[in-house]
Amino acid sequence: MTDLICKQEVYEIVGAAMEVYNVLGPGFLEPVYQEALEIELTDRRIPFESQKELPIFYKGRRLKKTYIADFVVFEKVIVEIKALDRLTTREESQLLNYLKATGLEVGVLANFGADRQLEWKRKVKTRKPVSSHANPQ
Repeated sequence: MTDLICKQEVYEIVGAAMEVYNVLGPGFLEPVYQEALEIELTDRRIPFESQKELPIFYKGRRLKKTYIADFVVFEKVIVEIKALDRLTTREESQLLNYLKATGLEVGVLANFGADRQLEWKRKVKTRKPVSSHANPQ
């Protein structure tokens, strides 16, 4: 069985996000959850950078356009926060693209807008499969 990448880190991030959701509940705009999560991560002594600018690469070349991550936590996990009725594949795809473009491997999507509980997803950058080609004779 394979160990999950950044398992403990994701556990701590989601725990902090759950606390924010439990205290505030749904209904606020994203910037409110951003600030509250900053406070919660600080109180838990979880290292993070908020609104971190990350470079984007195309075919090994750095683009002029950058991506601003809601959070980079533990210097290796992108955290994207939302305040939507529900997450869709669009938000999941967005997070996967951020992982691919930045080179980071793990991301957490946290939605504070859901009615009954925090909605969250853990995403891992897919690696290109290594294929072996038989040498034609």
